[in-house]
Amino acid sequence: MPRCTSPVRILRLRIKDKHAGDLSLMARDVNLVWNFCNELSMKIFNRERRFASGIELQKYLNGASKEGLAVGSAVFQQVAEEYATRRKQHRKVKLRWRKSRGTRRSLGWIPFKARSVVWRNGQAHFQGLHLGVWDSYGVGGYDPGAGTISEDSRGRWYLNVTVKVKQVSQSGATKALGIDLGLKTFAGFSDESLENVEAQKFYRDLEPALATAQRANRKARAKAIHARIAHRRKDFLHKLSTRLTREYGAIFVGNVNAQALAKGQHSKSVLDAGWSSFRTMLQYSALTQAYGSMRSMKRFPPKPVRAVVPARGRKVSQGLE
Repeated sequence: MPRCTSPVRILRLRIKDKHAGDLSLMARDVNLVWNFCNELSMKIFNRERRFASGIELQKYLNGASKEGLAVGSAVFQQVAEEYATRRKQHRKVKLRWRKSRGTRRSLGWIPFKARSVVWRNGQAHFQGLHLGVWDSYGVGGYDPGAGTISEDSRGRWYLNVTVKVKQVSQSGATKALGIDLGLKTFAGFSDESLENVEAQKFYRDLEPALATAQRANRKARAKAIHARIAHRRKDFLHKLSTRLTREYGAIFVGNVNAQALAKGQHSKSVLDAGWSSFRTMLQYSALTQAYGSMRSMKRFPPKPVRAVVPARGRKVSQGLE
């Protein structure tokens, strides 16, 4: 089978709030099917000491749509396939149960195949619903693929659909740029003509307002502040990554292990910086805007550093990760 070389993007569209009730009912039925697959997979493993595949789980779901559930067989099949994929990914016999009620309720999630959604007159026709969305991308001009319908912590629903984007010709930029990521200086550049970018402190700026809302037990206000922090960070990283990929032909980013550093004493600052998101945005910005090849975005591992251990007085070689 020939390998697909077209870049794939995920478009996130806000669904109008009038559909929230119907989508919540569908999400409950999706949770029911997920928990059924979870329980069935455990029983098969306990009896036969093997893992059931997604196709095998789909056979046990035949006819489930006739039991009065709000979703159809196409969604059931996608749930079973997704369950088998995530169980293999996490290497577990049982995954976490999806809860539809209570304080620890699972956020709504409805997967779908490409054939399950039809775009017509600016609406997404899905399982008998005509979902009105705020389409700022013009999805009708793409070839939509599979995706999900998801809910955020504020009860807003989003349509996440995969689309193939056209490859563009390589830009005329030939300059190379090295980026050193940090906490006080977010990005230090090897090009002296380019000013370094200072850390924006998205969380730190709104931390007093967030603490006030939490002490007053204003949950809706606290969720809104968290969403504002995330949106500010995402907007800043998108603009910076787009500007850099338009001006430089090759970009090299220091391979900083953000996951390990987030467990230390600077965890808030590390998570607030968004290093991993910035590297990801640089990768797909290089694909869709300037290059058309992921090889244009590279990362180099740090050189080993000689360090002295005071306790034993011997030298060890360790990386920055």
